[in-house]
Amino acid sequence: MTKFPSDLAATLLEQHVKHEMSSLKGAKLRKAIEREVEELFGYGEKLTLNRVCSVDQVMGVIRRLVVDMDLDAGIPELAAEMATEVLNADVQSGTLLKDVLSREQTTAFVEEMLELKHHRERLISSIMSHPVYQELVSNVVYQGLVNYLYEDNLITKSVPAVGSMMKFGKRMANKAVPGLDETFERRLKAWLSDSLPGLISRSEKFLHQALTDDELRDTVMAAWLTLEDRSIAELQEGLGDIQLQEFVVLGYEFWLSFRQTEYFDGCCQAVVDHLFAKYGDRPLVDLLADVGVDQAMVMEEVDAFALPLVDVLREEGYLEEALRRRLSAFYKSAAVKKILQPEA
Repeated sequence: MTKFPSDLAATLLEQHVKHEMSSLKGAKLRKAIEREVEELFGYGEKLTLNRVCSVDQVMGVIRRLVVDMDLDAGIPELAAEMATEVLNADVQSGTLLKDVLSREQTTAFVEEMLELKHHRERLISSIMSHPVYQELVSNVVYQGLVNYLYEDNLITKSVPAVGSMMKFGKRMANKAVPGLDETFERRLKAWLSDSLPGLISRSEKFLHQALTDDELRDTVMAAWLTLEDRSIAELQEGLGDIQLQEFVVLGYEFWLSFRQTEYFDGCCQAVVDHLFAKYGDRPLVDLLADVGVDQAMVMEEVDAFALPLVDVLREEGYLEEALRRRLSAFYKSAAVKKILQPEA
């Protein structure tokens, strides 16, 4: 009995689905993926970055997915929870600082920081010129002078009862001349105000001379020696779950505003422009090789993630359903009916 075109098309569809399903598992699937990866890398030797995409396309992806994409409120909450789990993990108490950052690495960081001598000097100058620091110096000098005059000078220390007599005389003078204390304080502070620029300048010169590379290196490494045998948990003492979560939220809020700035956009633009200037007219495999991606690495990740995922999708029935959705339209098409139509 001759089959109608619809019956024949259905039979072909079933056989096609079975064929595809048998190839989507085990060694067959891995071999097929490996062959395609090899083919793609072969095309990567001929295709250039400029041919497959443009600067505007890459910047568009960054702006859509990094800058403009709305982030759900659950993200900072989840991040805070994860940070808390990390903070309270057993590994914190079982890991020493030197297990994470070696002495050699610390030394290398210190040496690099010492190269930034100009920045160090500029930082010292900025601190010295800050009004808060100047007020601090003024108050320290004032309190030191007052304390020295009435308590700690050589006369009051050498001659018994002189200190008490000076304090008594100060109280009597204040009674006889009300406001004497205020006048003395005002004049002393006026003198300090006039002398402060010189004091600050000498302090700055002293720091520049005292904070030599050798001194800083010895100081930092001495501090490191006291910390390297302490656990990460010990170094985190005082940082509770609540404080950590607040820092995470603050960091998240900063990111939301920072990503909208012209500065962030300018940095991204500079990176993308340089990427295309360097690799735009070169084969794609050059870019992949420079970032450490080769066929072996791709297949390693396929074995680790892609093949197990395909197994799950096949077990769940998704692969077969997807194949049927894709192939059914073809086998029901007019073109197939015409091919299968028996000749009259």
